[in-house]
Amino acid sequence: MVSIVDESYEQPARKPRVIVIGAGFAGLKLVKGLSRADCEILLFDRHNYHLFQPLLYQVASAALSPGDIAYPIRRIFRDQKNCEVVLGEITNIDLNHRWIQTSEGEQLHYDYLAVAVGSTHSYFGKPEWAARAPGLKTVDDATEIRRRVLLAFEGAEQEGDDHARRAKLTFVVIGGGPTGVEMAGALREIAANDIPKDFRFIDTTTSRIILLQGGDRLLPSMHPILSKRAKDDLESMGVEVRLGARVTNIDAEAVWIGNERLPAQNVIWAAGVEGHPVARTLGAALDKSGRVIVKGDLSVPDHPEVFVIGDAAAAVDSDTQKPVPGLAPAAMQMGQFVARLIRDELSFGRIGDRPAFNFIDKGTMATIGKARAVADIQGVRFGGFIAWLMWGLIHIMFLIGHRSKFFVMIQWTMEYVLGSRAVRLITGKPEVNVETPRLETEDRAEAAMDFLTAGDDLKPAS
Repeated sequence: MVSIVDESYEQPARKPRVIVIGAGFAGLKLVKGLSRADCEILLFDRHNYHLFQPLLYQVASAALSPGDIAYPIRRIFRDQKNCEVVLGEITNIDLNHRWIQTSEGEQLHYDYLAVAVGSTHSYFGKPEWAARAPGLKTVDDATEIRRRVLLAFEGAEQEGDDHARRAKLTFVVIGGGPTGVEMAGALREIAANDIPKDFRFIDTTTSRIILLQGGDRLLPSMHPILSKRAKDDLESMGVEVRLGARVTNIDAEAVWIGNERLPAQNVIWAAGVEGHPVARTLGAALDKSGRVIVKGDLSVPDHPEVFVIGDAAAAVDSDTQKPVPGLAPAAMQMGQFVARLIRDELSFGRIGDRPAFNFIDKGTMATIGKARAVADIQGVRFGGFIAWLMWGLIHIMFLIGHRSKFFVMIQWTMEYVLGSRAVRLITGKPEVNVETPRLETEDRAEAAMDFLTAGDDLKPAS
């Protein structure tokens, strides 16, 4: 028998494999930065969409729908030939053997690994509070908060007991960072401007929106002048701002601040974040928030082929020696930085001396309400309508997809002109909890009055 196998034939060399875990801001920028690199990329995410997290509170406050701020990952990379998108979760990472394990039990080798899984809620050792005070990190979180907020007004409309009605119309936001400030302002606008005419038996303008901040000022990452302006703006809108208010307990009926009991049935958590559980499987050192402590080049110590970027990383700016903030611009810059490193090393075929990451702070902004915002752009600090307009334009610019940009702009314009939130959908099971049904109370009162009236009719005429 004659062999037809060419002994001189060599199998083509396998291209280096880059595995990226997470399709957030950092992961997207990293993968896009490798679009021309001679490698194969596996991009893992447990969702099939990229989420624009800075606008999640707008979904929670019924201003936008989830589809306005989410975009399919496969569509983003459909023309990038070296990228394969994989829907799935990573459960374990073995740094010594260079493999990851998926939730399906599959083990995949990597040449480079980038962990960009973001962060999750931190309840400071009180995980049982999560059921009563949902945070705001995912689409599911946003729609659940929206459901609870809208059901609170529905329940108050049907409530016959004054004390229970007041508790339903009390909303407590815990945490005075950007998310807490934006959420508190949005809740006040809903109650005071958007829905008062929609209910007949309650006055939604009397709703209490209480913002609790454990520190001595709001927006602690911004200049004190802007912190004060944010507080003044919120209070002028009718939000109750309490500084130095550390929550000690949350139960089914109230929030506790020390020994003070604050009756409230609607609680939203915006107080803290911690590293994602996947990052802990690296076995690397963590900071007190559970984020991976990385080197100056954003790699894991002793493993230059493994990077942690975005909110999952505890990184230090090489110039200022200050912690890199957990902001979208920082995550995007991290992704671009690591993409350059990998791209250069793939071209030269070795890992050489690497530069350290330097975060370019282009400014920070936070919106408070309609025509109200604060901004710090390159040391220029201002607020009001101009800051609010800039905040909106910048966020629209960073949205992915022309459809999202167009519909968000139209929705915001209509809301500004008409003063109405169009996405007031109660998703899931509409469970309205009422202690003393108003209709039943009114029926009993009417029946009693009919009985008394009937008794008068039976009396003989004088």
